[in-house]
Amino acid sequence: MAAQSDSHQSNQNSQKRALDKKLDAIGWGLFLIVIGCLWLVPEKTFPESTWLIGTGIIILVLMAVRYLYSIKISGFWLVLGIIVLAFGISDVFGLNIPVFPILIIIFGASIILKPLLKKS
Repeated sequence: MAAQSDSHQSNQNSQKRALDKKLDAIGWGLFLIVIGCLWLVPEKTFPESTWLIGTGIIILVLMAVRYLYSIKISGFWLVLGIIVLAFGISDVFGLNIPVFPILIIIFGASIILKPLLKKS
């Protein structure tokens, strides 16, 4: 009985790994398609930061799919998706957000918080 359980668990893990790889490929493919499509349209048709919005949405949707299928979510990609989407939207609305200093602060905070939040 235990052997069947181990076999079933191993099969689930390999299915999750396969889905994870597929999601990575889909994400990169969508990213390239968005960039290519934006390059095809005449300049000034869309705001310059449209690619940021598209990229942020792609990343966040992929993280949501991973969550729904109980695949480990990368904290880095989740935060990056939120940041990229926020900066893209803020640029569309003409808000002047200092991107680099905010990224440095977030990076520093993550260095501090990571050991504090890590399970013993």
